[in-house]
Amino acid sequence: MKIAISGAHGRMGKMLIEAVLQSDDLELCAALVRPNDPAIGSDAGAFLGQTTGVKITDDVQVLSHADCLIDFTLPDGTMSYLEHCQKFGTKCVIGTTGFSNEQRATIANAAKNISIVFAPNMSIGVNITLKLIEVAAELMQEGFDAEVFEAHHRNKIDAPSGTALAMGETIANAWGEQLNDIADWTRHGVTGKRETGKIGFSVVRGGDIVGDHTAYFCGEGERIEITHRSNSRATYAQGSLRAARFLANKSKGLYTMQDVLGLKR
Repeated sequence: MKIAISGAHGRMGKMLIEAVLQSDDLELCAALVRPNDPAIGSDAGAFLGQTTGVKITDDVQVLSHADCLIDFTLPDGTMSYLEHCQKFGTKCVIGTTGFSNEQRATIANAAKNISIVFAPNMSIGVNITLKLIEVAAELMQEGFDAEVFEAHHRNKIDAPSGTALAMGETIANAWGEQLNDIADWTRHGVTGKRETGKIGFSVVRGGDIVGDHTAYFCGEGERIEITHRSNSRATYAQGSLRAARFLANKSKGLYTMQDVLGLKR
């Protein structure tokens, strides 16, 4: 399976390139960056001291040679790449976060033409954690308050994180609600008594935190905390490769990591 990586000059892009190069069944065929990136023209494996023969480029036409694009960039970049993936029939694994509702709809529409895995977090552990949260939420709708906490590095530009939102959506769905109807995004000043049935969110940004996420279920005299901590982006890379392999025999459709891992009921 021939793999293209976007955001190839960033930390996640490099992790993905390294993971593909180390795999036995995947082949790196393209490494994409934004126009005017200083890495353009260099070998995709140069940071590893390897010569791959794949030059970093901003030419999206290289997607015509790929079976699957793995994308961890920014929403506008993803939208541009997605348009060309449809043109060339290239499958897509999207790990980018921060999309608007309109952009999410565009991704869903694109899945009518190509196969896509779209997930806020590609970590296998995070997706197992979401499953545990689903079970917990179903059992603790009565008598428990739900809160979601997340912490990331200082350079992350969207908040709450895609994974925190996925946690909130998981809880809301288990309660038969829409997240936007019951989310409490901010607290400041005299907020009054906490409302029953709301899901609160807390965000930390600082240093080089890869990603910490906790769902709290707080009751009278007890609380349950379901936590996932990422110590390395390598977990996201390995999950992304697993998602690409999952798409190998899928011609179209929109999937999540829950589909990839067989966790859907």
